[in-house]
Amino acid sequence: MSTKNIKFINIDNYQYVNMEKSLRILKALSDETRLKIVEFLLDGEKCVCEIIPHTKRTQSTVSIQLGKLKSCGILESRKEGKQVFYKIKDYRVCDVFRALGNTKGKIFKKSCCMKNKKEY
Repeated sequence: MSTKNIKFINIDNYQYVNMEKSLRILKALSDETRLKIVEFLLDGEKCVCEIIPHTKRTQSTVSIQLGKLKSCGILESRKEGKQVFYKIKDYRVCDVFRALGNTKGKIFKKSCCMKNKKEY
């Protein structure tokens, strides 16, 4: 096999880390339930009690998927009494939805492409 036709791409560490973060977001959004959850949260923070009926999934399924989204850094949560509220933490997901043609939701107007870019 000849090495004349092989071209090497030089990817520095910063690009590699960014690529890994992007892949993590895309993999997380590849699940229908997680995609529905994040899309619902484009309108802002929501209680789990609102998310469950929106997804039409069981409480157990929604909890598992919220945990995955939180563990990969897409969402963050806060407790208020017995209620748990979730909101988007990594605003790059807005870019994904925008690329897919979805520009609805308050969060596009409030947060995307603004000061939170440092979280990338």
